[in-house]
Amino acid sequence: MGYERPNARRVLVIDDDPGLLTAISEGLDLVGGFEVMTATDGISGVEDFFVMRPDCVVVDVRMPGLNGYQLVRALRGDPATAQTPIVVLSALVQDDEQLAGILTGADAYMIKPVRLVDLVQAIDRAVNLTSEERLHLSKRLLDL
Repeated sequence: MGYERPNARRVLVIDDDPGLLTAISEGLDLVGGFEVMTATDGISGVEDFFVMRPDCVVVDVRMPGLNGYQLVRALRGDPATAQTPIVVLSALVQDDEQLAGILTGADAYMIKPVRLVDLVQAIDRAVNLTSEERLHLSKRLLDL
């Protein structure tokens, strides 16, 4: 779990691979200056979300219990969490998987292994999207 830093953006990273989870959380702390909290599955990730109220969620797709797509849909489906910036981080590289990630409502879909600088940039872009921009992107996706 992370630690508190005044004025640092809070990121919740959810992944069931403990080694990758540690590497990403430490990297986001060092490279991005984020306050990072972690969860090892979707269900505890949702629970931690409501405790932490992060500025962004980074979530893996394949996890036991609640998978990443289900977690994104759950957050997007609740008016209280619908505008949460979300980045999907997955080893699934097929175009249909990437499209599924975006269609569920993720702001970005990153492929593992990911360069930390690219992940930090994706988080920054997602955090800086306005609710109008997020709505516009969702509407454009529905037209595909």
